[in-house]
Amino acid sequence: MHRVKKPHKCDHCQRSLRDSYSLIRHMQSHTGEKPFSCDHCQKSFKFSSSLIRHKRAQTGEKPFSCIVCKKSFSSKRGLSNHMYDHTGDRPFNCSECTKSFNFQSQLNVHMRVHTGEKPFSCVYCMKSFSFHHNLKVHMNIHTGEKPFSCIVCKMSFSDQSNAKRHMQVHERKFLQM
Repeated sequence: MHRVKKPHKCDHCQRSLRDSYSLIRHMQSHTGEKPFSCDHCQKSFKFSSSLIRHKRAQTGEKPFSCIVCKKSFSSKRGLSNHMYDHTGDRPFNCSECTKSFNFQSQLNVHMRVHTGEKPFSCVYCMKSFSFHHNLKVHMNIHTGEKPFSCIVCKMSFSDQSNAKRHMQVHERKFLQM
């Protein structure tokens, strides 16, 4: 298997990156710097691309369309990933299980399930996670943030799965009527 050389190493966490631009972007994750702000809601972002994505989510703008099915996307990457739905091409296969992936990076992340690698650590309690999303959800415990709200009773939750589970209570009540 061909490996990409990653000669640029982060002094803070020892992560290796392939070029100096990637290292600079990565370093912002340690400094907490968020120089790009939304004019509408004042939310700040580390990268201009994140701000663009955020603004498109607010406006519903989806300037990238599939030539096969006309489905629209807010980013080129979303459209590119969607095209695999039409081709069915999943060339990256896991050697440990039956899963296959569109991209090598997806396979690399998946392999953490088998290796037990947990590169994402909580700064408060040092608990480690295999996936960045899991760390983000965990951080809500420490920050008290509850970004997921019930549309029926406005109760708030720290993670989406708990909010969905709560919504099932309302669904059952509605079905019993």
